[in-house]
Amino acid sequence: MEETNKKKLTMHINVDDLIPATDEEKAYIVQMRPSTTFFKDGVKRLIRNKVAFVSFIVIVLITLAAIFLPLVWPYSYDSMLGNVPGQPMDSSYNNLKPFQYSNSEQAMIAAGESVFPHVFGTDSAGRDYFIRIVYGTRISLAVGFFASLIVLVIGLTVGAVSGYCGGKVDLFIMRVVDIIYSLPDMLMVILLASVLKLVLGSAIEGTILESIGSNIISLFIVFGVLYWVSMARLIRGQMLSLREQEYVLAAKAAGARGGWIISRHLLPNCMSVIFISVALQIPSAIFTESYLSFIGLGVNAPMPSLGSLASDALNGISSYPYRMVIPAIVISLIVLSLNLFGDGLRDAFDPKLNT
Repeated sequence: MEETNKKKLTMHINVDDLIPATDEEKAYIVQMRPSTTFFKDGVKRLIRNKVAFVSFIVIVLITLAAIFLPLVWPYSYDSMLGNVPGQPMDSSYNNLKPFQYSNSEQAMIAAGESVFPHVFGTDSAGRDYFIRIVYGTRISLAVGFFASLIVLVIGLTVGAVSGYCGGKVDLFIMRVVDIIYSLPDMLMVILLASVLKLVLGSAIEGTILESIGSNIISLFIVFGVLYWVSMARLIRGQMLSLREQEYVLAAKAAGARGGWIISRHLLPNCMSVIFISVALQIPSAIFTESYLSFIGLGVNAPMPSLGSLASDALNGISSYPYRMVIPAIVISLIVLSLNLFGDGLRDAFDPKLNT
């Protein structure tokens, strides 16, 4: 009976499969897929998203232009071209249209001298409008990025503590968040910016902060007071879902402290959500800065901002409508690109959308 079973077993076995593999076959078998990580996979998905990738390129180009163009541009953002010390005021520099030259520049061109064109013309004070747009873009981007950083630090800290500790700590923090959420954002932003502008004006006089300006500092304080609640809620929700995981319980059983668990276990697993939230917070901060500058509560003069440039253009909107259109287009392009890039980050790095 056993011999019969052995014969039946050998009939189903291919003897050639038992021959030792050659070196080529071994090399083929040991070939493995290149090691990858969650971040690398997310970057690949982001690059395949053409809209998000193009938006990222637009953001990079605008940022590089805002940083480096003022270094090579022959005009300054605050220099009045027709106001030369020791000479009478040349009003022909005022209100030049794009690529139009003043009387003095036309005379220089007729004499064979080279004159750099005014790409977007000049404003009513004879200042080159293109370089003011570039500086306004720089200010708007800087305010947006730094304000988002402030929101990230405060919201991350409060949300992590609330979600990890739970209990009465979570209850107290969430009630504070609910109170801030119940406040009318627009009204509170305007009131805080108005009050802080007066208070900080005398407080920072004679200090290094005076060069930054009281309005910009008040903007940062407004973001730190009002806009961290969304980030805190988001991080709290992530912490509540992650703190019951096995690796967190194992770390607690091993005697790890709460701060170590949050920094080593919980926050690294929230990084994708944090990056996405910050990317979507930046355009909101830029838009807030723009409309505050538009109503006169933003960047201090003579430093330009896209919002203040649009506000100044209202005086001559019937004669020079392009002065309103150009900063509006730049604001729209920045906000749209950042929003599309943020949506692409969410699609690429949100695990729930890739399952």
